[in-house]
Amino acid sequence: MGCGDHWPKCYGYWFPPFSRPDLIVEVSHRYLASILTLTVASLVVVAYRNRGEARVGGPGGAFRSALGALGAVITAAVLGGVTVKFGNAPWATVTHWLVAMTLLALVATTAIRAGALGGTAVLSQRGSARAARSARGAAILAIVAVGLGGLTAKFPGASVACTTVPSCGRNPAVDASGVYVQIVHRTFAVLLLLHLIGVAMMMRKRRASEAAVVVTASRVALGLVVLQLALASTMILLHLPPVLRSLHEATGVAIWLSSFAFAYLAHRARSGSAAEDSVTAASSSRTERSISVATPAVDA
Repeated sequence: MGCGDHWPKCYGYWFPPFSRPDLIVEVSHRYLASILTLTVASLVVVAYRNRGEARVGGPGGAFRSALGALGAVITAAVLGGVTVKFGNAPWATVTHWLVAMTLLALVATTAIRAGALGGTAVLSQRGSARAARSARGAAILAIVAVGLGGLTAKFPGASVACTTVPSCGRNPAVDASGVYVQIVHRTFAVLLLLHLIGVAMMMRKRRASEAAVVVTASRVALGLVVLQLALASTMILLHLPPVLRSLHEATGVAIWLSSFAFAYLAHRARSGSAAEDSVTAASSSRTERSISVATPAVDA
């Protein structure tokens, strides 16, 4: 609320006097959001001009996900104004946060479809249906945990409701509802950690049948979750100031992005394997029919 309830201008100015830290943070966020909007719009233009190339136009191409990203960034901008007008109400802030996470997922989708973030390597590798399901579960747990993290940050008292780790030493100054919000957030974070550990163990046993880029993506997601739990513990036990607590939010965003990339790469690896298996089966069927036709019938 560095600009009060003023939006899109800040107290009537596009470039207000940078006289307060909270105003500087809010205005800088708006400037960066404007640059991001222009960048995503430019991405759509480039994808449209190159829609005739492979992996750009048509179903599953980068152009369609880029259009989705443009819609998400515009929606996020509008919700930013709604958030300001409602005084940073928790429901508005969390909705704004989740739309921003959707934007990141669509940008990552566009990058992978265009060949970045392992998008090229995964086309030549095979993946299993089990890995795809496990990755999808990780992405679901990640978005729930990150969404609850945003709610914990904005719900009155929730961010300081627990004073100990791993148990929740309740802060007597916080209502029970704030404690429950943080406990649920912690629960999903631990579930995500345990799930990714199980995925890592499963992939280690099935290394030969899993796409290498998918295995790497799972390890990145797991490493970020471990880092996040360390940051969260340090934040609570050492009572870090707000500037350093922002590292917790930034790592949460990275966890969602890596978990989504893991899930999407696993999906593409599995889709490629299924298509290859289908072609192989069809080829085998044609071969059998040819042999059957070419072999003369023999009377008993």
